[in-house]
Amino acid sequence: MDERAALALLESELEAVGDDAAVVDGLVVTTDMLHERTDFPDGTSRYTAGWRAVGASLSDVAAMGAEPTAAVAAYAAPEFDREALLEFVRGAGDVCERVGTRYVGGDLDGHDEFTVATTAIGRTDAPVRRSGARPDDLVCVTGTLGRSAAALEYFDRGETERGNDLFRFEPRIEAGLALAPHATAMMDSSDGLARSLHQLGEASDCGFAVESDRLPIDDAVYDVTADADAALERATTFGEDFELVAAVPEDALAAVRSATPVPISVIGTVCDREAGITMDDEPLADRGYTHC
Repeated sequence: MDERAALALLESELEAVGDDAAVVDGLVVTTDMLHERTDFPDGTSRYTAGWRAVGASLSDVAAMGAEPTAAVAAYAAPEFDREALLEFVRGAGDVCERVGTRYVGGDLDGHDEFTVATTAIGRTDAPVRRSGARPDDLVCVTGTLGRSAAALEYFDRGETERGNDLFRFEPRIEAGLALAPHATAMMDSSDGLARSLHQLGEASDCGFAVESDRLPIDDAVYDVTADADAALERATTFGEDFELVAAVPEDALAAVRSATPVPISVIGTVCDREAGITMDDEPLADRGYTHC
């Protein structure tokens, strides 16, 4: 079975499955695993790998509207190269510092492929889940879409400095905290915007109507393709951007925007489930990043 089928299987066994993180007595806990073959293109520096791996877990904390407390990582590789290991730890520490938390260590192990498992923890008394979106709420996204798709193109071209720069995203902790008092549903876009909308729609029993000309497509996407359809495809289905996708009541939008310098774009509205998930009034396919 693929990843989504495996998650569906576990939903019947584990009460906490279904959101970006588990919440236990106000403690938010999340874990992620990344592999060299599927997650770190040729040219990805160990510094970027540390930043990105830990950042992915911090993004899950942000999606719950929580304040991060700490992060750890298990680092596995065929051999322990001194500079590579130090660069990884520096990247992990710097992304934590960027969002006001701490990298506090982890574990080391031998493995035939460079692999990282990360865990982040945070705290909140009012987690934002995926299941509360209501018709007429606004559909909002933070930042821009398509950075990681553009990064992959730069890696493929051998322009690794630019690829690494785009791969080091900022976890949207500040935006998550600003959205938390108002958002009715929220998740991060690690699997892509289209798939995120389908996941939110399933959890909230609702539909979404979004408009392509309102999507905040990153300028870097247009640097690697001049084709508007290709740019839209990268922004909606590639994933790995780690922006937040949220449903927000219209009367709360101004308060959210005033609480964070991170751009908040309105890309559509929540509608009844019967209307489905659409873009420009056409069905939006459930396509996105798949781990296996």
